[in-house]
Amino acid sequence: MKKMVFVAALVLCPLGLGVASATAIPAESNRSAAVGDVIAKVGDQTITFGEINTMLNSSAIVGVSIPALGTPERDTVRITLLDKFISANLLYLDALKQGVDKDPVYQQEVRRFADAILAGRYWDLYLAGEVSVTEAQIQEAFNKQAAPDAELTDQTRMQIASKLRKEQRKAQMAAAQKALRDQVEIRVHEENLAIEGDAERARDAPLAEVGGEIITWGELGDKIVGAGKGAVMADPLAMEADARRAALERGIDLRILVQKAKAAGVEADPLYQRRLAEFKKTRLINRHRERLIAEMEPSNGELEAFYEAKKGRFVVPEARKVQMVVVETQDEAESLKAGIEAGEMTMYQAARDHSIAVKAKQDLGEVGWVSQGELVPALDEATFSLGPGEIGGPVETPAGWHLVTVQDVAEARHTDVNEGATRELVRRSYLEERLAAYTVELRKNEFPVEVYEDRLVQLAQREADMVKVLTDKSQQPGSVTAERIKELQKFLGPQ
Repeated sequence: MKKMVFVAALVLCPLGLGVASATAIPAESNRSAAVGDVIAKVGDQTITFGEINTMLNSSAIVGVSIPALGTPERDTVRITLLDKFISANLLYLDALKQGVDKDPVYQQEVRRFADAILAGRYWDLYLAGEVSVTEAQIQEAFNKQAAPDAELTDQTRMQIASKLRKEQRKAQMAAAQKALRDQVEIRVHEENLAIEGDAERARDAPLAEVGGEIITWGELGDKIVGAGKGAVMADPLAMEADARRAALERGIDLRILVQKAKAAGVEADPLYQRRLAEFKKTRLINRHRERLIAEMEPSNGELEAFYEAKKGRFVVPEARKVQMVVVETQDEAESLKAGIEAGEMTMYQAARDHSIAVKAKQDLGEVGWVSQGELVPALDEATFSLGPGEIGGPVETPAGWHLVTVQDVAEARHTDVNEGATRELVRRSYLEERLAAYTVELRKNEFPVEVYEDRLVQLAQREADMVKVLTDKSQQPGSVTAERIKELQKFLGPQ
């Protein structure tokens, strides 16, 4: 197999907005992934084709519309995501090397997440009962809240059903928690809940004993203090005390579920193990990124020097104030254009009396300020080829035939580094470059990076071939594949 050292630019979002924070980075894929699916290695970590595609099919991760299967656009986004995966894994290995995983705050975060997942899995596996809502229950709830002559629409029915299911689940959980509490000996240390002692209270001070296990102030204190903040009732101290006690009760319920989960062997549950591993890796990457960013924060002088060196990046693009008229046919558009140019009517009058745009009579065709690239390509080209006062078109789009005029032009200009928004943008760009350079050094000097280029190409081609086969089958008479293809394309974006 052909191996190559990956030399593409590794671009990270330094403020935790990259792949690593947007979704979980699989932690154990290097142990279990099929060899043929591995497309890259970073140290002892592997990156699979399947992992990349999972993110690729999420517009929230990609940040753009999901590229259709088998298209060049999909291949481009896949490489971008691979770059981010590589960078994230470099930071992960560096974090382990530097002992970031030994940080007490990180370890506490892991414990809390593990407890939450354990409790949730125990509930799902052993306690959750079926929740169902009948038509009679929906009708009864509707009759209680609706006006006498109101109609029960499908939308209202769905809303009521959803509310009833939530109420059932809440009641189900409350009953289960009470039954579990009856099986466990619980002792609360009220003295350590007093508001007055927060500052002096030791981290090992006991808050409650649950089935022989102690919940300490260090484990739950921050949640208890936070629960009582912002009380605005007539008796805010009583309100805060109640909130603190409620936070402790939630902690007790969680501890009971965790104890039950461990006793039932839920720690061996594959889903629990996978979620915990993903969280540990993802959170470690982000904590390391946060530490690095704190160390890389620029001084005023460094920030201004960076701005001057990269000034071309920080430009407010040219903008044009635009007015449009949209009609159904080319002939009508040309006729209106001739009338406007002859002085028989204005663009405002044409928009008011003839435009099929939804708000034309209200806004008289005023589009406002636009920058290049914001309009559909044909309109964009026409608009930015005009001088002020000139009329362009007719231009056809799916909405109809357009006439466009430029009312005013704001020339492109450099931003001012002293403006708040610009300064933050410059800061983020500075940190991006510093962090990207850091990962490049890691790749060069610390952790080898290999990309199996031929395997990546083969798997991408296999995906494209699959789409072609399914598409061809969909053309056959009586095929049921057509509808499946349509749904797939609807999900993955237009061809």
